[in-house]
Amino acid sequence: MPTLTRNHEFWAEYDWPAAGDEWSVAWGGTATLWSGTLLPRLLPFVPVGTMLELAPGYGRATQYLKELCDRLIVVDLSERCIAACRERFAAARNIEYHINDGTSLAMVPERAIDCVISYDSLVHAEAAVLHGYLRQLADKLTPDGVGWIHHTNMAAVIGPLAPGAAPPDIHWRAHDMSADLFVEFCREAGLVCMAQEIIDWGGHPRLDCFSVFTRPGSRFDRPYRRVENDGFMAEAARLRTIAELYGGAPRPAGSAPTASRPSALDRMRRWLRRA
Repeated sequence: MPTLTRNHEFWAEYDWPAAGDEWSVAWGGTATLWSGTLLPRLLPFVPVGTMLELAPGYGRATQYLKELCDRLIVVDLSERCIAACRERFAAARNIEYHINDGTSLAMVPERAIDCVISYDSLVHAEAAVLHGYLRQLADKLTPDGVGWIHHTNMAAVIGPLAPGAAPPDIHWRAHDMSADLFVEFCREAGLVCMAQEIIDWGGHPRLDCFSVFTRPGSRFDRPYRRVENDGFMAEAARLRTIAELYGGAPRPAGSAPTASRPSALDRMRRWLRRA
């Protein structure tokens, strides 16, 4: 179970062998992930004035998001990640950097955020973290502000655990978070979750979810819709084939796990065993 403490510890030690691009191998590279998977899902909501990115890591999505807003606020619990982003985007004049404790958004001004985005990070966050973030975002969003958050649906996949039973380790997902809970958390915070795409991830059907939310009465507010996309990773495979075919993303050396270069997931599992 990736608790807040374990998240602090793991991301402080993780060596980021390809500056985050190691997590994009299934797409044939980060550029293909962005152009083929993320941008089509974010396009209705950008560009904006002020954007907030939660848990940017080493800036895998940040490099593109900074071009879609006048002001980008990035918040991460890892000092190492924020330092890496500062160095990587030193030439950018529209980015603000903040280190938080994994729960607080006190550094984000109220009624200032037009769009909040988080991809492939909060899947490791427990339900309490998502709950707390949404309650704070209710005060941070502008009247037409919107959010797009990638989180896990693992609680719905594994069901209730027997007393004393340890949750299974499935891609280091938080075992107590689900799509249904996200809708409930939005309602409690005075927000509206109007769209959810439940996706497969790494061979596990419906493991994750992209949730879109806004303020009641905003220009994005509409009746709730939900789709279950069990072909998400097939989409990634198609994009990788296209990228490799046309030369936009050469096949990365060591893209398949080897004894000398374990996959990012193997690295995470190795750390968990040590911990």
